Amino acid sequence: MAKSCKIAASVLAADFTRLGEQIQEAEAGGADLFHLDIMDGHFVPNISFGPMIVQAVRGLTNLFLDVHLMIEKPERYLEAFALAGAGMLNVHVETCPDLRSTIRLIKGLNLQAGIAINPETPFDKIKGLLKEVDRVLVMSVHPGFGGQHFMADVLPKVIEIAEAAEIDNPNVQIALDGGVDSETTRLIVQAGGNVLVAGTSVFRAPGGIAAGVRSLREAAGLP
Repeated sequence: MAKSCKIAASVLAADFTRLGEQIQEAEAGGADLFHLDIMDGHFVPNISFGPMIVQAVRGLTNLFLDVHLMIEKPERYLEAFALAGAGMLNVHVETCPDLRSTIRLIKGLNLQAGIAINPETPFDKIKGLLKEVDRVLVMSVHPGFGGQHFMADVLPKVIEIAEAAEIDNPNVQIALDGGVDSETTRLIVQAGGNVLVAGTSVFRAPGGIAAGVRSLREAAGLP
């Protein structure tokens, strides 16, 4: 599993006064894609940014942009984020009464679709949709703020998803978001995770951004 791991640098943790420079540092350090957290102050208690920042990041890099919609009624904004340059839209099962319909709307925009699931939400809530999505994004912190500690009690759910995916959709990505660093990366990979969403451990790494990315790659067994 480690060979297919990808490092998704989470832009929320970047210094926005030096955004272009920091995006370039993360890319040069070996980040595989960029993760952008969209927060509305309703579904989560924080407010982050919208399509304009996604569009700005699109102009700074050619890497894949992975957009995480931590917002209520995300279907209202799918097209705006598609136009801004998103390659994937992740929507929360907790905010989508008709999740299958929302996934189809995302696919209709020629984007990859992901389902995000909060720490307390059981896998059963999304199990029937594994065949229809490109990713399951498992929150390993409570969504809304960066810098939180990894919740190890989500790991059994990751194992459950990985086992089900082997049967239903071997190509589905299993991402972990929250508290991902060089120590927790080993646990995530062992459980079956293959996309590491990391903000603080990349953009605020003591040795610099590139060193932060390299540390994660090493922990995941990547070159």
